[in-house]
Amino acid sequence: MKVLLINACHFRRGGSETVYFNTARLLRERGHEVSFFSSADPRNLPTEFEKYFTSISGFRNLSLLKKITNIPAYIYNREAARKLDQLLTDHRPDVAHVHLFYAVLSVSILKVLKKHGIPIVHTVHDYRLICPVNTLINRHGQVCELCSDKRYFHCTRNRCKDGNLLQSIMVTAEAYFWKYFESPLRYIDHYIFVSKFSKNKHLEFNDRFRGKFTQLYNFTNEEAKKDFVKGDYFLYFGRLSKEKGLGTLISTFEKIKDQKLKIAGGGPMLEIVQSSARKNSNIDYVGFKTGLELEELIRNAFFVIMPSECYENNPLSIIEAYNYGKPVIGADIAGIPELIENNRNGFLFRSGSPESLGSAVRSAASIPEAGYIEFSEKAYDFAQEHFSVDNHYKKLMEVFNNVVDKKIS
Repeated sequence: MKVLLINACHFRRGGSETVYFNTARLLRERGHEVSFFSSADPRNLPTEFEKYFTSISGFRNLSLLKKITNIPAYIYNREAARKLDQLLTDHRPDVAHVHLFYAVLSVSILKVLKKHGIPIVHTVHDYRLICPVNTLINRHGQVCELCSDKRYFHCTRNRCKDGNLLQSIMVTAEAYFWKYFESPLRYIDHYIFVSKFSKNKHLEFNDRFRGKFTQLYNFTNEEAKKDFVKGDYFLYFGRLSKEKGLGTLISTFEKIKDQKLKIAGGGPMLEIVQSSARKNSNIDYVGFKTGLELEELIRNAFFVIMPSECYENNPLSIIEAYNYGKPVIGADIAGIPELIENNRNGFLFRSGSPESLGSAVRSAASIPEAGYIEFSEKAYDFAQEHFSVDNHYKKLMEVFNNVVDKKIS
């Protein structure tokens, strides 16, 4: 099968890009022909398809004047539509698998795909189809569902996009453009929701998703490796930001002095994390880690902690932890509880509560050696059942084959 993978950027920026590249690798390993469409950027991984990429790669770092002049392209990128049209003419894929498309590529590309008769499968990595800022989080890092009434001016009035008025206006304008002119839901044939929570939340906001979706967890291309060594530190790895629960995590370990915590990652709370590490001997900031260095951190950890205070979908941190048989302490919010069997492969705690997290840390620390191995076994088994490459490939191809054969709409 000839599969076109589409994503707003073609370099490793976050979880959606990891899934985008993992999917490309998986499909190619199974003999499928893969092409790419994205935006031009000096950080992009090399690809023969870059000549088709749109020149607009992002708006966040543009000057105020350039942001204003590029608002039309932000909402409806005609260049992206023109270049995708050429790619489709030259390569003619059987199906398009779309990841992130809004802002940079815009809804314009979905219209072009439909014009060429290419079935569209969209993996829903976030909440942009129901929330202008794509996180269901306001500028204070708090869960917000005001726009469930489809009156998107809430976003501008509350400056939900990073507290920035212009950026909030831009995403609000895009949401209204979708509502009244070019809704992505008109063009997408099938949705892949990466968690049960995400599926339910989208259906709660808009019944138009019903009957057009598959729930399929993310996966990792890394070979699962049992490593049941009972490490001597708890580990957080990921974005260092308020909505990820870093404040709660730091506050907890500043009080629990006899337990070690290692933190890896980057983000807006970097200075706060570094300051806490300097003041507390049991907290160690190890920098931003990827590849083998991150693998070693996970393999030698005791528990991985996922302290989020936002609507997580299907966190890759948990998938990667379970892949090595590492149990997880996770907040009881959004998609996290469906991955953690409390007191079996990890512990759940009340999101945003240092006291509850502290209790979970104490419970983990009290597990004897034999009990820890049992936790690890169950974490590893959960990964094999829900995140395996073979199972993911089978279900993904069922979706592709069905939309191509028009068995599902």
